[in-house]
Amino acid sequence: MVQVQPIFIKLKFIPYSKIFFTLIIYIMESIMSQSNIATLGGGCFWCVEAVYQRVEGVIEVKPGYAGGHVVNPTYKEICTGNTGHAEVAQLTFDSKIITYEQILNVFWQSHDPTTLNRQGNDKGTQYRSVIFYHDEKQKEIATNSLKKADKSKYWPNPIVTEITEINSYSDAEDYHNNYYNDNKSQPYCMFVIKPKLDKLDKLGIID
Repeated sequence: MVQVQPIFIKLKFIPYSKIFFTLIIYIMESIMSQSNIATLGGGCFWCVEAVYQRVEGVIEVKPGYAGGHVVNPTYKEICTGNTGHAEVAQLTFDSKIITYEQILNVFWQSHDPTTLNRQGNDKGTQYRSVIFYHDEKQKEIATNSLKKADKSKYWPNPIVTEITEINSYSDAEDYHNNYYNDNKSQPYCMFVIKPKLDKLDKLGIID
């Protein structure tokens, strides 16, 4: 009878901290693999941020500036309209819950894309309607989405929304983050943002 000798394998001890760190990295990579980035300008970024914070599948919304010729502009510089930037909101969204096309469907209904360099009383190129695409697929989807929106005749005038590749992006100053939620009693929030949110909520576009 052949006797089989037990084989002992020496296992290398892995610290719990390393296991925990590896697990966190795995979870983050898993989340990001289901996420995408969208950068949209539809007037004041406080409005755009507030809208998308209430859309299911949107993970994070950050106000920012894009499309200009000044590096890391300040809000004061943006307000002059001389930097070429648009006020934008940059969204991180879970593509398993909401698609880029659906993100754009919300975009069309949450502002007036037919007024050039203006949203309500906000006037200037910094308030222009613009979609900054991050790759060729987004460009294609955005172009087709604009055509469908224009063809729908939802607005009496033609859409003037700009579609351009993302460039010169920078985050806005920290105090712009979560602006509506933190400043609901501020006049602009009460008389401009809240009515917009109420309308979109009534239509079932946001939660």
